[in-house]
Amino acid sequence: MQELKGLYVIADAACIGTDNILRKTDEVLSAGVKIIQYRDKVSTQIARCKIAEKLRKLTQDYNCLLLINDDAQLAVTVEADGVHLGKDDISIKDARSCLGKDKIIGASCYANYVNAQPAIQASVDYIAFGSFFPSPTKPDSPRANIELLQQAKRDYKIPVCAIGGITHQNAPSLLAAGADMIAVISAVFNASSPSQAVQEYLSLH
Repeated sequence: MQELKGLYVIADAACIGTDNILRKTDEVLSAGVKIIQYRDKVSTQIARCKIAEKLRKLTQDYNCLLLINDDAQLAVTVEADGVHLGKDDISIKDARSCLGKDKIIGASCYANYVNAQPAIQASVDYIAFGSFFPSPTKPDSPRANIELLQQAKRDYKIPVCAIGGITHQNAPSLLAAGADMIAVISAVFNASSPSQAVQEYLSLH
């Protein structure tokens, strides 16, 4: 399995627009992204499946991991590499039963460290904390502090992802605190040049 490290780009249909998601994802993949999550809260199930199938083909062409947000069954259907789960989604245990032992499961721990241990005990492959900075995608998210990353790296052996309002200017502080992955949405996809934005992040690692 590819290492869970570096830039983690979230292709959010609400942020990018369903008409642009494939074209813009192709652009960021061509710039060197190796981990993509497909998040879609706006399309129908049929439309999500069609987009996910095309993203699976794209990510395979670029040797990139594809994770599906929330929907373990969709991840199975399109043979994605895994799923990312939030607190209101299918349980980690049920997702593991659905996906099998070799697929990736990530879990949002938000800004609360106590969410990490049960997720790890349930066999997730990485945990995510955020929002570390004001986020245009989730402006009302509770703010996470950098000590969460430091404590997680001390206590656990699995990769830790940081998310929320991360730019290439503020990302170094999170990397220095131990973040294995930096998750971004609008800072890449809404940039005037998404491929240049990717290169700026990749140069930090």
